[in-house]
Amino acid sequence: MDMFLILLILLLLVGISDILNHFMPFIPVPLIQIVLGLAFAAVPVGAHIPLEPDLFFVLFIAPLLFYDGRNVSREAMWKLRWPILLLALGLVFVTVFVVGYVTHLLIPSIPLAAAFALAAILSPTDVVAVSAISERVKVPRVIMHLLQGEGLLNDASSLVAFKFAVAAAVTGSFSLAEASGSFLLISIGGFFGGSVLAYLIIRFRVLIRRLGMEDVTVHMLIQILTPFFIYLAAEHMQVSGILAVVACGMVHAIEREREQSPNFSYQVVSRSTWTVLTYILNGLVFVLLGQQMPGVLSEIWKNPEFDNGKVISYIIVVTAALLLLRFLWVYGSWWLGWKSKKQRLTKPSVKHTMITTVSGVRGAVTLAGAFSIPYYLVNGEPFPERSLLIFIAAGVILLMLLIASVLLPVLARRESEKTDQSERKAEKNASIFIKEAAIQSVRKQINDENREAAAAVIADYQSILHQLKIEENEMDLPKFKRIETDIRMKALDAETHYIESQIESKRIDREMAFLFLEYIRRMEIAVTNRMKFRLLNIWVTFQKGFIRLLYMLYPNKKKLRKQRKNRYLKMKKIKIEMAEAAIQSIKSGVTEENREISFLVISEYRKFIRNLNMPKNMEASLKFTRQERELQEKAFQAERNAVQSLFERGKISRDTARKLRRQINIREVYWMEEHHLHA
Repeated sequence: MDMFLILLILLLLVGISDILNHFMPFIPVPLIQIVLGLAFAAVPVGAHIPLEPDLFFVLFIAPLLFYDGRNVSREAMWKLRWPILLLALGLVFVTVFVVGYVTHLLIPSIPLAAAFALAAILSPTDVVAVSAISERVKVPRVIMHLLQGEGLLNDASSLVAFKFAVAAAVTGSFSLAEASGSFLLISIGGFFGGSVLAYLIIRFRVLIRRLGMEDVTVHMLIQILTPFFIYLAAEHMQVSGILAVVACGMVHAIEREREQSPNFSYQVVSRSTWTVLTYILNGLVFVLLGQQMPGVLSEIWKNPEFDNGKVISYIIVVTAALLLLRFLWVYGSWWLGWKSKKQRLTKPSVKHTMITTVSGVRGAVTLAGAFSIPYYLVNGEPFPERSLLIFIAAGVILLMLLIASVLLPVLARRESEKTDQSERKAEKNASIFIKEAAIQSVRKQINDENREAAAAVIADYQSILHQLKIEENEMDLPKFKRIETDIRMKALDAETHYIESQIESKRIDREMAFLFLEYIRRMEIAVTNRMKFRLLNIWVTFQKGFIRLLYMLYPNKKKLRKQRKNRYLKMKKIKIEMAEAAIQSIKSGVTEENREISFLVISEYRKFIRNLNMPKNMEASLKFTRQERELQEKAFQAERNAVQSLFERGKISRDTARKLRRQINIREVYWMEEHHLHA
């Protein structure tokens, strides 16, 4: 019961951190969560939760890296493969040796092997912390792809290096050949094993679906359990569980994209579930990180053998060595492998190098690894300076988070202005692209039966598309209104001329002509004087109510109903012909300047014609609605596929992709709510 209450409090702290961040947006959420965790551990009623590294990795790191592997841009990672490998492998091993020697020289009481172990566990960047800090800062997209790729891969290399460094410290022996071979086996085996197991799990899901088990809950449960199973299986086979879950996430992303007939409900539930799950896990990681701090700090802080000022200087020097080495490596490695004619990657500027350097914060993996340092050597003696090593690791985490929180907004300020403009333009272009993709998907489904329904769906998309293109051209509002008014007035003139021609040919009588001309007059007022149009609408509504009252009092309703039906059919035909005349008039006056607005008005007339042609009998109406719904669902899915394609190709950022998906979801909910009565 006590553990359940503690868990509830931790979850409450995660929620409070977001509330506090709303009022203090300049402070990153991870820092707020660490402070809240620290406060919870420090208060008398608080409880200390021992951090068990193995449980921590499987419970938190495995699902988070699986989720990141599902959503990372594989195209961007492949394009940046050499820079990512130089950071995830090259920088890790260079950090182990350089920072290890610096630590040993700075603190001689720490043996060289133990110093290497500290440097190894300090070398991985935390992809969770990077994502959390960059939420409020517009980090350039290329740098974010680089940091994400590095964060997914360097955990494995650093943990392998840490494992051998600790083994050397405990046993006093080390073999470079054995360590190198073991590293290759663990890394390649982890990635390959995770891919194979992910493929088998996907085939199992396909099999049970073919057997008729379409229950979304069952499939979602399998997906949630997947990263835990993959991690434990990989670790049991003595390969990298971290690389295994990353590979598993990537394989699941490929499966999601290539699935021919995806279950829409499953996709919606999957996105929602992982959004909530990752939000909770991310928050708990940093709250638990803060919760460990009092115990780590007090053990050194209250120990009279240590000079607190000197210990703080150790943290500052080690942090400075990590940042300086990272800066030099990022800037210098361009000449080693970053520079490539095939990839055409430009040399990173000093500012971009500094952003990449400061963004390389350390996090929960570092502290969890530090806690896994054994208490005793193989000969039974205590592990040298274990408490000091954990203290330095915790201090470096906090200091790097503070440095990133202060410097990143300053370094990325000008970049954010450029990024904001480019993001807005990218979002506009992406919106146009996905609407065009939806139109193309509907056109591929057109046949003789659903032609009318397809025209209805396409017309709605074209209306949105024309509006987006007008906004993209950044036409000023007064100019837009003037051109729109001219086009609409020209269309109404065409309708007036058409009615006059019908009067001359005696196709319609004077009474009917008066009704049509009165309608055109109201439309002209709507275009030129909106306030007068509202008042006129009130008067027309009153007139219609009065006519209905007279109809109710009329003695021979059957005869009158037949006359009204014949009159309605004739007027409907005239209205369609009026609209077609207006369309022809607009088309004849299309220019480069008014093209998009002209098509926008034309699409409105076509929608008007389509509504008039809508079947009135129940069976035909239900058939039309069913066809329209099927086509619209496929159009929504085509939009989502287009968003994913743009994200995978690096055309839009993760935030833009999320925003576009949210817009699609909202439009879909409104559309379904509007049409559910006809389903």
